Amino acid sequence: MSMSAQKLSLALAILSTCLLAGAEPLHAQEQPQAPSEDRPKPAGSTFPTPIVNSGDQETRQDNNLTPDLTPLAGVLNPTLGSPELVHSYWVPGVQWSGSTQSSSYNQTANSGWVMNNFIIGNLSLLKAWNTSQLAVNYSAGGFFSTDSTQGNGYYQQLALSQTYHRNRWLVQLLDQFSYLPESSFGFGGGSILGIPGAGGSVGPVIPSIGNNYVPNQGIYTAVGPRYSNVSAVQVTYTTSPRGSITLSGSYGLLNFVQSGNVDNNTTTGTFGYNYALTRLDTIGAFYSYSAFHFPGQPEAYGDHSINLAYGRKLTGRLALQLYGGPSFNTSRVTITNKGSVTNGVNTSANLRYGVQNGGLSVGYTHGISGGSGVLTGSSGDQLNFSADHKLGRIWSGQLNLAFSHNTPITNVPGAISQSYNTWTVGGGVSRAVGRNASFSIVYNATITDSGASGCTGSACSSSTTYNYVTSNFQWHTRPYILP
Repeated sequence: MSMSAQKLSLALAILSTCLLAGAEPLHAQEQPQAPSEDRPKPAGSTFPTPIVNSGDQETRQDNNLTPDLTPLAGVLNPTLGSPELVHSYWVPGVQWSGSTQSSSYNQTANSGWVMNNFIIGNLSLLKAWNTSQLAVNYSAGGFFSTDSTQGNGYYQQLALSQTYHRNRWLVQLLDQFSYLPESSFGFGGGSILGIPGAGGSVGPVIPSIGNNYVPNQGIYTAVGPRYSNVSAVQVTYTTSPRGSITLSGSYGLLNFVQSGNVDNNTTTGTFGYNYALTRLDTIGAFYSYSAFHFPGQPEAYGDHSINLAYGRKLTGRLALQLYGGPSFNTSRVTITNKGSVTNGVNTSANLRYGVQNGGLSVGYTHGISGGSGVLTGSSGDQLNFSADHKLGRIWSGQLNLAFSHNTPITNVPGAISQSYNTWTVGGGVSRAVGRNASFSIVYNATITDSGASGCTGSACSSSTTYNYVTSNFQWHTRPYILP
């Protein structure tokens, strides 16, 4: 475990200790107290708070929903809205996940079934002031594997958001961090193993950063533990009752513990304008620039794109974001060769739809990425779909599907171009266990396929299927009130 990961764990441990010192339990029958004049008002009284999280999906609530403030021309994905909460709070919890995998990633080392057990501690926190809000979902622990090539190790995931809203200004700071034993693409197989925090109705949902700005991990050839982090700052200034300007910046990295993989980092900046056509519909336009670098290697890429965007929001029911436009990619293949300029298309579509007893989420992106630890930059497509629905009073069912396609950015004339495809598909059931616990069991299949154009024979392509059965039990305390 690196020093940066240790420092992160220590900082959050200190944060939770300080909160416990001044916290008191929030009991079910406790009546909310009116805020005094000399202290901040309770969470949700003057500022929108995240919609609660049930399992791995956002849960629609009919009462006291506030509209989503996420601007259209930015790096963040829209949400369905935010229910108001009575108190700021924090919640600790524990979690066990057992994942049975059909075969090792190293086929020559272990061709039979392997078992991975995760023992995890969780923390969710939501603190609101009059004009700002902090939300944290954090999970950390260890895993124990019967796969000799993977062994035992550490596990960490963090999602953090700090938001300021005053007069015409909206400032959003976000960070998504993970240290995982394998690719985050399809990790957990649709279970809550892949989601940080205490979960259930007490886990605040933090706005996610768009897939075009998050390090791509859709190629399974890159194996072993890895660090992934993306930080974003987004500033929106309202210029008129209908118009606003959004300026965003993000920095993402993907670093591997084992040698043989390609580390990469990405810096992105965007500048855009939003215009509200109606109460529900918004159009916009933005310019984006991304720079891709690979530590220790001479290759580098820059991507310019100009995009038109459309969005539609109906609080609690629909959140739609569409954008696309031409892109211009500049490449530096070697130190002495400045490379060339190629043209392409940058597109993204995100949809969240909520109903009384469930909902669905669909996302698609096409553009340039860092190469998933295998390629020194790639052009790719990524599709994600998930849906959940109540099956009765306490049981719920969910389905999930994801697809990733990656090819090299630069093709040297006459060289073989390798393409990589990854499918994940599965589903499962979950149920509440009392007021503060949940249990789920899911099945997921990951299918990897790679092939080389202009090459014939069995050595030119390969396909592997990994089957997973994951059981998960999660428990958290009652919420503790924050002053």
